[in-house]
Amino acid sequence: MGFFNLFGKKTKEPQPQESASAGEELEAYSGMRVEVTTFEGQLLFVAKLLGLHEDKAQLHLYSETILPQDSEPLRVRIRGYSDHERKAVYMEGTISPLPHNVWAVEELVLCRVGNDRAFFRLSTNLDATATMFSGLEAGEKPCKLLNISVGGASIRSECKYHMGDKFLLKVKLLEDRPISAIFSQVVRIIEKDGTSFDYGCQFLELTEEDQEKITQNIFAVQLQTRARS
Repeated sequence: MGFFNLFGKKTKEPQPQESASAGEELEAYSGMRVEVTTFEGQLLFVAKLLGLHEDKAQLHLYSETILPQDSEPLRVRIRGYSDHERKAVYMEGTISPLPHNVWAVEELVLCRVGNDRAFFRLSTNLDATATMFSGLEAGEKPCKLLNISVGGASIRSECKYHMGDKFLLKVKLLEDRPISAIFSQVVRIIEKDGTSFDYGCQFLELTEEDQEKITQNIFAVQLQTRARS
């Protein structure tokens, strides 16, 4: 299933704690997908962390970046997700551009590993639909898309869903893009005043290509929003 142009809410970045030793501990995270942000939480780009050696590595871009190719070295936060440990990984380092959509990172330190949500999110408030294929809420029902990221989304609906329910989320995220369709599962429920519910949803069956398309479209939305401001 193909998924396109997704975006959601930015979450507050936890403050780094004491740095752990780099060396072997950092090398465990070579090859992971990471999000690079400023210390103020602005998303700069998404990349794969490769070539880790001591406190140096390379960042191979998955997405566009708002940084110019002649940028001065910049101290940043680097956040990824360890599939092996099932945890978010927080690092800091100094980045500078290289040719062919690669950025060098030096002075890399591991700040902490935690259970925090790993993916950058952006907020929205768009009309969407959720289609259940069985149960009392079977059929296509309207909802609001509140936020979305590479890994999941939050929706608001008057329908009563349950933990673990699966549905097809459909939404037109940008006027010049086709409708996106994402197979999703309810992982969190918040009741709102007895009339509606906020559902935290995890995306299912995402391929590497799907994740890259989501990442690219997060930046498309950011750039469009910045152009209007």
